[in-house]
Amino acid sequence: MISLRDIVPAAQNNINTQFIVLEKGKTTTEGQNKTCLALVADETAAVHFQLWGDECEAFEGGDIVRLANGIFSYNRNSMVLRAGKRGKVEKVGEFTMAYVETPNMSEIRWVPDPNNSKKYIQEAVVSPRSRIFPPKY
Repeated sequence: MISLRDIVPAAQNNINTQFIVLEKGKTTTEGQNKTCLALVADETAAVHFQLWGDECEAFEGGDIVRLANGIFSYNRNSMVLRAGKRGKVEKVGEFTMAYVETPNMSEIRWVPDPNNSKKYIQEAVVSPRSRIFPPKY
């Protein structure tokens, strides 16, 4: 399993990780596509997680979720972690997981690696915390 702080943008479904859902945004529907954005975290970092279709109702704040074959990529000019077409998400527990909310991997500007065009590297931190899910305190 990979830690959230170690994920990088890629065009392949290869992320296997586990995290806790901290907060869910509201569900939006465009045509037949239902989506919901969530803030998730593990003990190393946080990230925005895109839920699709039935996943929007399947998970709530406090759920511990395992992602198999996930992808970290752009969705509407924002970096999000998601299951994609070949990935799988499942609830594996509730409430008992250590986590941090910074850094937020979705709030980092990623650029192509000059030494390897198939990889991305961190260029700058846009915001240390989620701008979509601001801290309550």
